[in-house]
Amino acid sequence: MSGLQVVAVLGRGVVPAGEPVVRADDRGLLLGDGLFETMHVRDGQPWLVAEHLARLAAGATALELPLPPVAELVELLATACAGWPPGVEGTARLTCTRGPVDGAPAVIATVTEVPPAAVRARRDGVTVRTLPLGVTAAARRDLPWLLAGHKTLSWAVSAASRRWATANGVDDVLWVSTDGYVLETPTASVVWLDGDTLCTVPAAATGVLPGVTARWLLGHAGELGWSAEERMTTPGDLRATGGAWLTSSGRGLAEIRRLDGIGLPASPHTGRLRELLGFPAPAPTP
Repeated sequence: MSGLQVVAVLGRGVVPAGEPVVRADDRGLLLGDGLFETMHVRDGQPWLVAEHLARLAAGATALELPLPPVAELVELLATACAGWPPGVEGTARLTCTRGPVDGAPAVIATVTEVPPAAVRARRDGVTVRTLPLGVTAAARRDLPWLLAGHKTLSWAVSAASRRWATANGVDDVLWVSTDGYVLETPTASVVWLDGDTLCTVPAAATGVLPGVTARWLLGHAGELGWSAEERMTTPGDLRATGGAWLTSSGRGLAEIRRLDGIGLPASPHTGRLRELLGFPAPAPTP
């Protein structure tokens, strides 16, 4: 089943996976001018669709990007997922471009298998290095033209950070502010347990992407007997918590096991959080 992929285009339905679907002069391709959302696909259905589309709509307002009606986006996702094998875990990506100057935007839904690296991260945790983002924790909040907190197609900085991680032998990087606060990773939110309070970084105060998975977890923390709170933290503080995790639609929950070369003890709560999220239990290491 490796390499399984479904592509659906608004107004055309499902198309062959290798067929071109974007014009060469589309501003999404030329300028990174557009938005995307990714959703976990379980039992053949995308999860938390309403929450992801609400975040997409907020990004569209910030970019002044016209979007089709929500019903059409929901139908496009359903079309892409209709033939997806129910027993195969997947990731659905909805991409909306600005389109060419003289043409219509492109709206595309793709469904692919969750990559093995994401499954391993759930099972084994991740090693992380901090990287300076070069701004204070509050700077991006006050500079709306930086488009922080939105999933834009301008992803070059994130890709460069991920390449740096690979070149330096770690699984991911954690961006920190110049005043020493934890922000986010290129593809995930940070969640940690402080006593009996499940925490994440406040998006409104920092301009980080408001993580759909992280917010869902905090909204259901009471089911584990915990309270929930958005607060600032530092890398040093993360090492003294009852557990620190990266959360995203594809990986779900990945425990931070090593931060800047310092090992973090395995949290006894990782399994409970993963079960709460409803992600498949990872197979044991062979």
